[in-house]
Amino acid sequence: MKSVKELDVFKLAHEMALEIYGITRNFPEEEKFGLTSQMRRAAYSVPMNLVEGANRLNSKEYRQFVGVAKGSAAEVGYQLRLARDLGYIDHDTCQTNQISYDRICQMLTKLAKSLE
Repeated sequence: MKSVKELDVFKLAHEMALEIYGITRNFPEEEKFGLTSQMRRAAYSVPMNLVEGANRLNSKEYRQFVGVAKGSAAEVGYQLRLARDLGYIDHDTCQTNQISYDRICQMLTKLAKSLE
């Protein structure tokens, strides 16, 4: 089996975590401990849970962490919409990043099924 860091879903999730850090860098100062912090935590939660799950003792535990990662990816999807509606990001930035997070969710579903 491949190392988790070699999986396409891990690579995309890591890339998107970096993207979210860049996007939130321009958020208003009053969001520093609000949406900025929450989006960043949810974004890096995806690859972090993949790494932690892959290093558990069995596939059942790994699968649980994949589920947590999927929840975090979906959370970022909503946070992007919220940021757009608050005027912090434009429509194109929101849509492009939501597509990536939708793709991550699909990939995580496939990974979870492979661990059954």
